[in-house]
Amino acid sequence: MGFKKIILSSVALLSAVTLATCSSNSSDSSSVNVGIIQYAEHEALSSAREGFVEALGEAGYKEGENLTIDLQNAQGDQANLQTMVEKLAGKNNLNFAIATPAAQAMLNADSETSSVFTAVTDPVEAGLVESLEKPGGTMTGSTDATDVEGQIEMLLKVVPTAKTVGIFYNSSEVNSEVQAEQAKKALEAKGVKVEVTTVTTTNDVQQAITSLAGKVDAIYLPTDNTVASTASTIGDILKEAKVPAMGSDAAVIDAALFTYGVDYHAIGVQAGELAVKILKGEKPADLAVEKPNTAAITVNEEMAKAVGIDAATIKALEE
Repeated sequence: MGFKKIILSSVALLSAVTLATCSSNSSDSSSVNVGIIQYAEHEALSSAREGFVEALGEAGYKEGENLTIDLQNAQGDQANLQTMVEKLAGKNNLNFAIATPAAQAMLNADSETSSVFTAVTDPVEAGLVESLEKPGGTMTGSTDATDVEGQIEMLLKVVPTAKTVGIFYNSSEVNSEVQAEQAKKALEAKGVKVEVTTVTTTNDVQQAITSLAGKVDAIYLPTDNTVASTASTIGDILKEAKVPAMGSDAAVIDAALFTYGVDYHAIGVQAGELAVKILKGEKPADLAVEKPNTAAITVNEEMAKAVGIDAATIKALEE
């Protein structure tokens, strides 16, 4: 009898442990591994990353408790990017890619693991999803697509005398190319001459922006990682030339008179909320890509003084 009681007690104990373990693993906040690939180090992308992690935390996924994050930052280098996505491939419950080049590289390296992106202007053009409404693959996310026509209208209100407007960006970035083309059409539709200057590396920026500044009355800066990474250099040159520029996001405020566009922290939060849905069992293929739901004007008052435009006048346009 004593032997039988011991066996029954052991079985009961094992069952209790098993049930407790199953209960823990089936929790909405079960331990997960998330890989993050950030294309470059600048304010907008880092802000998006912070928003993403914040959204995970709000849902109960907290780093150091039930969330392990493997963060990789390519620092804008394509070779680094390739190495880093290969390091993340197949090793996480979910991957998060920040910026178009990072998302493309992540998808190429690992098309099996569910992934979320942000800071991608046109995910369809970039080959990441079949459509915004029905992504159809293993990726979904949030875009930083902006109302380019609205931005151009804003620029021409601030600089109404502009007859020639420059557009400056990295031609190897798909997102920048999309916005630049939209801006060119919007400007030409208003009878404004357009001067396009592109670069492919940060090393080309100083000479290229100096040349462009001598040909135009104002400059439009699309969402662009190279521009964001060299914003201070661009800003110093434009102050000296007294040429006002408008940027598509606050990350380039050092280069611009003002920016009007996406809140990157907010789209990072949106991406994080999509990630939570995926971690809880939903499929990326069925989760629509989300568009920005906020926009704001940021004014560089030092630049305003340098180019002779009243900062208060620009701020009033947001009201």
